[in-house]
Amino acid sequence: MKLNYQARTKEGRVYTGQVEASSKEAAIAILQKHGLYVTILEESEAPPLYARRVKFLKTISQKDIVLFSRQLSIMFKSKIPLVEAIKTLADQNKNLDLKDTILEISEEVEGGTPFSGALSRYPQLFSPLYVSMVKAGEASGTLSQSLEYLAEHLEKEYHFTSRLRGVMAYPALILFVVMLVLILMIFFIIPQLSEVLEETAGTIPTVTQIVIASSAFLKKWGWLFAAVLVILFLVSFRYYRTKAGKKFFDRSFLKLPIIGPILMQIYLTRFAENLSTLISGGLPIAQALEIVGEIVGNTAYQEVVFETRDEVRRGVPISSVLARSPDVFPPVFIQMTLVGERTGTLDTSLMHLVEFYNKEVDRAVESLLSIAEPVLILVLGVIVAGLMLSILLPLYKMITF
Repeated sequence: MKLNYQARTKEGRVYTGQVEASSKEAAIAILQKHGLYVTILEESEAPPLYARRVKFLKTISQKDIVLFSRQLSIMFKSKIPLVEAIKTLADQNKNLDLKDTILEISEEVEGGTPFSGALSRYPQLFSPLYVSMVKAGEASGTLSQSLEYLAEHLEKEYHFTSRLRGVMAYPALILFVVMLVLILMIFFIIPQLSEVLEETAGTIPTVTQIVIASSAFLKKWGWLFAAVLVILFLVSFRYYRTKAGKKFFDRSFLKLPIIGPILMQIYLTRFAENLSTLISGGLPIAQALEIVGEIVGNTAYQEVVFETRDEVRRGVPISSVLARSPDVFPPVFIQMTLVGERTGTLDTSLMHLVEFYNKEVDRAVESLLSIAEPVLILVLGVIVAGLMLSILLPLYKMITF
């Protein structure tokens, strides 16, 4: 926000002007740093409506945060002061929303707020993992290393997510084409051809009658089916937002025949990589487990992680607690964790697990797509061919007879 101020120096000279800060407290801290004692501080008039950027249209992507983290890591490693590095990144950033956020963070840091505290005010951009790693780096004097760990972790996570989206794009396109063809056939092509067939007053095959009747029914009552589907989706989504609903859906997804094992491997990868990153950053294991539990993304794993956190505080090894939940943590994961605990290289063992499960996810997704793509194409061909034959068959009979 922009604030108009009136301030005095120790000598009594009066200054007026405008300062941009995230809050009045941050503005006062900035002015005091320049030897000014604030006497009046008030918000400047809001800009006209057409000049404002709509907040819900903010476009700060995961890639923007990844680039910001990597660039900040490099600059801080090069001994550039934190505030100067943040301001430099803000000046060169073309994303206006991210630029404003970075400027607000720099003003808070310049006003005396710890970097981790400034980041924690933007939970939609900086996860608990991010904030905790920065906080641990500040406490131990290894902020440069913490930022480097974060940059590497975020880059791996971003590339993994991008790869999954990329491999799912083609099947999604095929499904879209299937739905589009069905809609065109049912609502446009079949009704017109059915009028031609009815005018001939000839014998219409049973299959053709079924297709025409189905098309007419859907054309008349299709809106009702669509409304029911939308209502079911909204009710399911609302239920998913509840604690009981999320627990039900999370466990149900893990039990799906083909998708379930892939999801389990993804959650195991997320758990292992985040825990390894936090341990490498110097956080105590119990605190690291608490953060991982908040960001793992599945209640079945979250419950086990929080139980592990509580048991670790009592002195119980992580592997012993994980072994109680073989339905979500397989034996190989528990064994690798046990080896890491015994040798004092838990973070390294977890990263080996991350590499293993990343490869397993790649293989599983590629195998699934190698089967799904031809099946979807075959289904599309059978549907279109069936619909066309049901219509063309009576036309062919008309021509031949």
